[in-house]
Amino acid sequence: MKLEVGYIDIKGIRFGDYNAVEDGILIVNPEPLLEPVLEDPLIKSAHFEIATPGESIRITPVKDVIEPRVKVEGGGGVFPGMVSKVDTVGSGKTHVLRGMAVVTAGPIVGFQEGIIDMTGIGADYTPFSKLHNLVLVMEPVEDFKQHEYEAAARLAGLRTAAAIGELARELVPDETVVYETPTIAETFKEEWKDLPRVGYVMMLQSQGLLHDTYVYGVDAKRTLSTLISATEVMDGAIVSGNCVSACDKNTTYHHQNNPVIHDLLAVHGKKINFVGTIITNENVYLDDKIRSSDWTSKMARYLSLDAAIITQEGFGNPDTDLIMNCTKLEKQGIKTVIITDEYAGQDGKSQSLADADELANAVVTGGNANEVVVLPPLDRVIGTLDYVDTVAGGHAGSLRPDGSIEAELQIITGSTNEMGFNRMSAR
Repeated sequence: MKLEVGYIDIKGIRFGDYNAVEDGILIVNPEPLLEPVLEDPLIKSAHFEIATPGESIRITPVKDVIEPRVKVEGGGGVFPGMVSKVDTVGSGKTHVLRGMAVVTAGPIVGFQEGIIDMTGIGADYTPFSKLHNLVLVMEPVEDFKQHEYEAAARLAGLRTAAAIGELARELVPDETVVYETPTIAETFKEEWKDLPRVGYVMMLQSQGLLHDTYVYGVDAKRTLSTLISATEVMDGAIVSGNCVSACDKNTTYHHQNNPVIHDLLAVHGKKINFVGTIITNENVYLDDKIRSSDWTSKMARYLSLDAAIITQEGFGNPDTDLIMNCTKLEKQGIKTVIITDEYAGQDGKSQSLADADELANAVVTGGNANEVVVLPPLDRVIGTLDYVDTVAGGHAGSLRPDGSIEAELQIITGSTNEMGFNRMSAR
């Protein structure tokens, strides 16, 4: 599949009486964008706020981060099965508003939601502090069911991002990049025969109970391991619907800009032969884990892989899926590298993963999520601080009287991301 991505750089956001992108500035008229959000009976009220890099702003509780994109040519539309009708995406032309994101925030859905600081030490731990953020703050009705509120908030964010992305349809990109993924038959080209055949195994959070990921609108727990084109992922075929710990949650933005996919495509045909991407779920029960890892192993064998990279999402229970996937590939002679993060205790001395195997001997870490940091008080809060003590990474007394926060890195959105979309690692 061949996808031409046109990047339009956003240098700032301001409110106005119309919606447009002019000279790199996103102009937002809130009223028409909020109308579809407020049509949902679970959303009592909603408003937008703007957070600019370097401002003394704290956003919390953060639910999702989404990059506005629009399909200009080719089949389907962005976020198929969610916002657009179900149709295969990943080819044609897509425009992206680069340098900004739609962030959803407001009263908590699940206890594992996070913080984005736009300045200070907290900003150093999250990539989203570098973006111009249009924050959609929502207030649910009383007596809501958590899973219904999550769905409402998720769709509100995706629809808002799609509407903002539509503003890029007729714009001339600042940069255009062409991404192309070969068919399986094409990967056996003579010119690539001496390059190692490398695949990417992307594990998707699917434990349920607000730990969900959607593929073309289908909950990943209802799927078996399968192939997906890297360019389909760029067009929003995979979206986040989970409330796992903020530090290693893959937001929709992470999927749209998956760094493993981008890095593999960058060296395809030069250093490696990037054969394809396998997506596999992280279900709770042992039989499901065995089944999914068996299918992952089988598909890797069908692709005749020499090597693979596996990325995880979450920790604890999914560590078993990670090790199963890794060991089954290694036993087939497929050299495998895993990207994960660690929960090694606040002193860093505990076992990092809940499962381990001597065959899992090539590991890239995104850092220790239990590391304690103190976030300074900031001038403005978008959302609410009411849940700081109870979200994952916080504790009773995390929120101090002066507005500073003592907590584990778990509390910061994207701080130990297991795609490597962060600044943390170890050696």
